[in-house]
Amino acid sequence: MKRFHIALAVDDVHASIPEYTRRLGAEPEVLIPGEYALWRTSQVNFSVRRVPGATGTVRHLGWEDPCAQTLSVDHDVNGLIWETFSRADQRLEIEAIWPPEDNGDPVD
Repeated sequence: MKRFHIALAVDDVHASIPEYTRRLGAEPEVLIPGEYALWRTSQVNFSVRRVPGATGTVRHLGWEDPCAQTLSVDHDVNGLIWETFSRADQRLEIEAIWPPEDNGDPVD
């Protein structure tokens, strides 16, 4: 099943976790302390990433699609980034940025 993806920039990941856990009704599935958190519900794939000075901005939108053959990136008419990816693609991207040996094994 495809899930809509929303990626937000935040200044403080730790402070954001209780807020979005409450709003989404689920705990994060992936947590890189101080850097990144990812929630998956039946409808949405929602992530926050620490980007100082960009709090509350949309980093990108897209779709988590189990049928996606590879990560694809496109821009819409308004300049927004849209990604389509599989769960495995997302995991690889997370591990490339924050290797498990540096941060423990993120929950997924």
